[in-house]
Amino acid sequence: MQIAVFGLGFVGLTTALGFADKGFSVRGYDINKERCAEIASGKVPFFEPGLDDALARNLGKTFTIAESAIDAAYKSDICFFCVGTPGLSDGSADLAHLLSAIDSILVTVSKVCVLVVKSTIPPGTLKERIMPYVRAKGANNPLAVNPEFLREGKCWDDFMNADRIVCGVTDDTAKNVLMKLYMPFDTPIHFVEPNTAEFIKYLSNSLLAALVSYSNEMALLADAIGDIETARAFRILHEDRRLAGAGINTYIYPGCGYGGYCLPKDTAALDAVALKKGFTPQILEGVISLNNEMPELTARKIARVAGGKTEEIGILGLSFKPGSDDVRDSPAAKIIATLIRDGYVSIHTYDPLAMREFQNTFGLSITYCTSVREVCETCKVVALVTAWEEFKGIDKTFPDIRFVDCRYFLEN
Repeated sequence: MQIAVFGLGFVGLTTALGFADKGFSVRGYDINKERCAEIASGKVPFFEPGLDDALARNLGKTFTIAESAIDAAYKSDICFFCVGTPGLSDGSADLAHLLSAIDSILVTVSKVCVLVVKSTIPPGTLKERIMPYVRAKGANNPLAVNPEFLREGKCWDDFMNADRIVCGVTDDTAKNVLMKLYMPFDTPIHFVEPNTAEFIKYLSNSLLAALVSYSNEMALLADAIGDIETARAFRILHEDRRLAGAGINTYIYPGCGYGGYCLPKDTAALDAVALKKGFTPQILEGVISLNNEMPELTARKIARVAGGKTEEIGILGLSFKPGSDDVRDSPAAKIIATLIRDGYVSIHTYDPLAMREFQNTFGLSITYCTSVREVCETCKVVALVTAWEEFKGIDKTFPDIRFVDCRYFLEN
């Protein structure tokens, strides 16, 4: 079976290499020529454990980089679209890149090639937007939606050892091709209506976002009550046998709010869909509202510990979560921007992976340090914003520093 994958970011490259690792012939393409060249040279253009080895195993064998979208689609049995669907100003998903990618291959793809959307799209999108668009172009290709459930930092393992595979299909042709494609993975496969498949993705991400905001609200309440060991309380909560051992516990813990690419845009997109349908999702809107407030609340927490506007403040962690160099919608950026807005002019930062990406993305007037030690030797107030394992116990190493543990990470 010949597979084409359009978009070679976290999802697309993982998808392409995952299928290639199972022996399928895969051609990948991305409109970013520099990214394609980097991958073709054998280098993964972002940090994601497992992908380097997978690329080395499959490049030039079962996986190749196509010279163009048309080249990738030519004689393919199935085309996966893994391009971005960023949020618009009203929170709804921007489908421009997705529709453009589909449009670019319709002139060459065979009539029996299955077109599969792996990009995250709101419920109703395949039937109400994509299918009419494709049919208006005179193409009758089978269409399907196949949402991803990948965690950054664990994309490879999540793809190769998925807990479930969800496929939204409208005909047997798409179902049979996807069944054959996923058979080597030995994972439960659920074939549902496209709207259901799209909804499951948002159901998952909105639940995780709700857990994060709930945990943050409870931590704020604990601060208001006073004399509560917040971190210990949550860790004891995790011992509940209904939760114990569940990976979801990492979301049931207070911090600075959720960030990254998925949760912020997906919760906003689901809210936008609900409002357009005449339904106001009060819990979801509360989740989004509190998360939007968290950078301001966290910056205030740091400011209360600082002695004055000239105080040198250290920020440990810039990526939106540990184990990743992704800084998209990073809480650290919003916290730092808020501190700068409020007049704190001397901010020193360190992150094990994300400093270059952070600097290129945000261009904030801050000092980038080469180590945790440099931050702690420079600043008397240090805020831990991302819970990297190497930051554990830093309060014991530098006992004279006033630490602001924004991730409740240093407490026993």
